[in-house]
Amino acid sequence: MTGAQEPGQTGIVDAHHHLWVRARHPQPWIDPVTMAAIDADFEPADLAPPARAAGVTATVVVQSIASDTETVDLLGVAAEDTLVRGVVGWVDLTAADVAEHLDGLRAARGGERLVGIRHLVQSETDPAFLDRPDGRRGIAAVGAAGLVFDLLVRQHQLPMAARLTRDLPEVSFVLDHLGKPALGSPEMAEWSRDLRSLAASPNTTAKLSGLVTEVPHPYWTPADLRPAVEDALDAFGPERLMFGSDWPVCLLASSYQRWVDTLAELLEGRDGADQASVWGGTARRVYGLEPS
Repeated sequence: MTGAQEPGQTGIVDAHHHLWVRARHPQPWIDPVTMAAIDADFEPADLAPPARAAGVTATVVVQSIASDTETVDLLGVAAEDTLVRGVVGWVDLTAADVAEHLDGLRAARGGERLVGIRHLVQSETDPAFLDRPDGRRGIAAVGAAGLVFDLLVRQHQLPMAARLTRDLPEVSFVLDHLGKPALGSPEMAEWSRDLRSLAASPNTTAKLSGLVTEVPHPYWTPADLRPAVEDALDAFGPERLMFGSDWPVCLLASSYQRWVDTLAELLEGRDGADQASVWGGTARRVYGLEPS
């Protein structure tokens, strides 16, 4: 753990990571050639050493495939593991009985650790998915159940996400990976504009996560990430931002510790309250996590 983090007695919250065993839950999105570093199984025993070495005392595990059985298994992990305090799972948002599906997940072992739902909007073939009445009805049901909705979108989908957050002010939204900005490209100006439009909705927060894999070259430095982090701090404020490792996906470009150290460097100069929000306070508040 770096001295700059000042996490306090409760420690750091990693608000975004994954776990998978491919024999039970195949990950067809992993290319064994270009993504060889994560073409493997990743279980709680693999996460604990790097996370605890970085000062992490609580995590939120996030779904990686569109499967309710994966969500049930992740809830089972959270029921046993002392590190995993929350689960962002999956349900079919277009189903007519989303509320009943959520009740079923909460009745499962570890169901009390369900804190949110995510849909893989970034991979949707329907470019207007978040504008569809059926999907919006499902997202509204997620909010009515007291759960957060995680927004996994690409940069060009940010305007659609902003419309959604404005139209459903009763739902708490969390933007994953800052909307995957095209780091180092002229498109960053458009991303910054659209990020601020989304941040104008007070029911939104965002994760400082997933950035290292958006750099278009492998020899990245903190300077490559600074524009996105500073724009996010300006748009949302630290009280609406949270740290996420995106482990093990981050291993395509960084170790767990390197990303923690990089974010600590990018937050240097911020006061203790601001840093405490990013490193844990925001995640605990938004996801309603129990004390570590």
